Amino acid sequence: MRYAYYMGCVVPSRLNQYDLAVRNVLKELGVELVDLEDAGCCGTVITRSVDAKTNLVMSTRILALAENKNLNLLVTCPGCYESLKEAQETFHNNTSFKEEVNTILKKLDGLTYSGEVEVKHLIHVLYEDLGLKNIRGKIKRSLKGLRVAAHYGCHILRPSNKLKSDNPENPKILDELIEVTEAKSIYWMLKLWCCGSPILAIDRDLSLSLTCAKLKSAKDSEADCIVVICPSCQLQFDFMQNEASRISGERYDIPVILYPQLLGLSIGLKPEEVGLHLNKTGIDKFLETLKTIWGEEHGL
Repeated sequence: MRYAYYMGCVVPSRLNQYDLAVRNVLKELGVELVDLEDAGCCGTVITRSVDAKTNLVMSTRILALAENKNLNLLVTCPGCYESLKEAQETFHNNTSFKEEVNTILKKLDGLTYSGEVEVKHLIHVLYEDLGLKNIRGKIKRSLKGLRVAAHYGCHILRPSNKLKSDNPENPKILDELIEVTEAKSIYWMLKLWCCGSPILAIDRDLSLSLTCAKLKSAKDSEADCIVVICPSCQLQFDFMQNEASRISGERYDIPVILYPQLLGLSIGLKPEEVGLHLNKTGIDKFLETLKTIWGEEHGL
């Protein structure tokens, strides 16, 4: 099983633990990743609100690079996932764009795109291509007793009429992937709320008030950790948690774990092999919880 691997911008620049965990976990699961070394930004962060067509061209170029390798595309960022899916849909439904973008790609890189690449977020590769049964067979350390607040984020679910990757009102993929480790994906009131990251640069107070509300909801639900699949959500909950605590006057101290980190630990990888030391908040607390669950049998 092979995929072209696109990290996006945030992961290689600010969240190396996501990349490390993905590479090590997928290697253990028998998945080969082929880096798209010439790939640039998908355009969603900088250009979407300024020039939508440029955004679509930048995303289509990434699709063309994957197609040039005869591989489907695996991404880790839901924002990139949404942008790439939108570019793919526009390419298929807009003949003039199809002709224009291929003219641009041919001139810039000698590339052409026919629209055959399938775009999948990491969780879709795990859930649909590998399957829960195969993953369950790789579990070496049960996380039974761990209470997890699953956070999907916005761009993996919406706009639902385009992405169609899960039920936007009652998603299940991440919950089932969490529970394949035998951890408990708990009910929490604000599960589907935004983390606040998209407006951090525009209205910091409003952004962090959303973060505080989410953290409080997870804490009130007695979650041992929040598990995310989005690099921006990870940064908002983990790196910004101290500032959110300062604004609200409440100490949360909730570990925030990327899903491949959680899965990696359960299939026997060491904390440093999933980059847990690069997370910021509550990691010692999280490791103590794991020691309580596992005892001395498995160790860390």
